[in-house]
Amino acid sequence: MARTAPKDLGSILRRNIDAVEDHVRDERRRASAQERLAHRITDFVGSMWFVYVHLAIVVGWVVVNLGWVPGVARFDPMFFALATGASVEAIFISTFVLISQNRTSALADRRARLDLQVNLLAEHEITRLISLVKAIAQQLGVEEGEDPELSELEREVSPEAVLKELVEDEGEGKT
Repeated sequence: MARTAPKDLGSILRRNIDAVEDHVRDERRRASAQERLAHRITDFVGSMWFVYVHLAIVVGWVVVNLGWVPGVARFDPMFFALATGASVEAIFISTFVLISQNRTSALADRRARLDLQVNLLAEHEITRLISLVKAIAQQLGVEEGEDPELSELEREVSPEAVLKELVEDEGEGKT
């Protein structure tokens, strides 16, 4: 579904945006029927329409059962049915929300792994580019090619070492 890039977006950026949109559509298609249903229910439960519907039901229920509607018999004067219905509904809504959150969390974990892979690849490529540019600068006698900071920047970053350091920092309460 490639589109022509607007003047303010480059074709590479447009390609990346399209790839992400395609990925999101693929993820939605891969969702099971139960997951799609849970997501739809969660979307509705998280909407103002849900609030309005429940407000109307509860207010109507209370008004009728307080005897404020002439000619309509009170059917739940102690509000037990209302309380029971609300409790059962809360159990189901909580379950649907948890199902949606679990799926969202799994997708976020997958995207985080992809981000990590891309970042590690970019780090490797940038490190190689720094080495190449430094060598060219030194060959041409460009003064910036002798910057000691470049030597540090062209060192490979070990993901294992970074992760180990992060875990140790967490253990010490630094994060």
